[in-house]
Amino acid sequence: MATVDLNCDLGESFGAYTIGMDASLMPYITSANVACGYHAGDAIVMEKTARLCKENNVAIGAHPGFPDLQGFGRRNLAVTPAEAKVYVQYQVGALLAFCREQGLTLHHVKPHGALYNMAAKDYALAEGICLGIKAAAPDTVMLGLSGSEMIKAAEAVGLKAANEVFADRAYQPDGTLVPRKQPGAMIEDEDEAIARVIRMVKEGKVKANDGTDISIKADSICVHGDNPKALDFTSRIRKALEDAGVEVKSF
Repeated sequence: MATVDLNCDLGESFGAYTIGMDASLMPYITSANVACGYHAGDAIVMEKTARLCKENNVAIGAHPGFPDLQGFGRRNLAVTPAEAKVYVQYQVGALLAFCREQGLTLHHVKPHGALYNMAAKDYALAEGICLGIKAAAPDTVMLGLSGSEMIKAAEAVGLKAANEVFADRAYQPDGTLVPRKQPGAMIEDEDEAIARVIRMVKEGKVKANDGTDISIKADSICVHGDNPKALDFTSRIRKALEDAGVEVKSF
């Protein structure tokens, strides 16, 4: 039987601002990527999200990003690989403290936003991120864009790696995501998104934005928790996977 993880970016609220439907999504996902205070989230939200993961038996992961609250970590910053290492090391270490308090094992680390997209193409940056993960939590899994430089870097530095695919994002022929600012970057039709997910998991293929099929490995599927329809979308994806004979569990 085919298996796949269903992950969601959570813990993105900050102070008086609430983002996402974290508690409602928990029953439908198998792993969570928790913001660590740089692009979103704060200490109180991190502690609360760790408790939610424990209560719902959801694997917890760190979601480190650029220090860019105003831009939600989606703006490209000029950083060196050495800077990326310590940014990631710092954020992973912060979430580790809350995991220990709850008796949780940090399951994985998934870079966020612009840091993720830049590292998908830039091996040196990806290596810096992976060295930061290794320094803070060497036994965790690095969750990165399927087939990208992040996967290569993780394997090179001795980390376990898992390949991530996206339910609601369009792909370019090289396997990278279509930038959010470009038309067609998001898959708006839920039926189309679900059909693409099933095909990625069962056939290892997805149609790129130029119409060609590209090969893809799907260890984990990302659904975005800040989407207004996230709850319905996530529940539909999970049911469709199970109906297709795919077991949904953490990687």
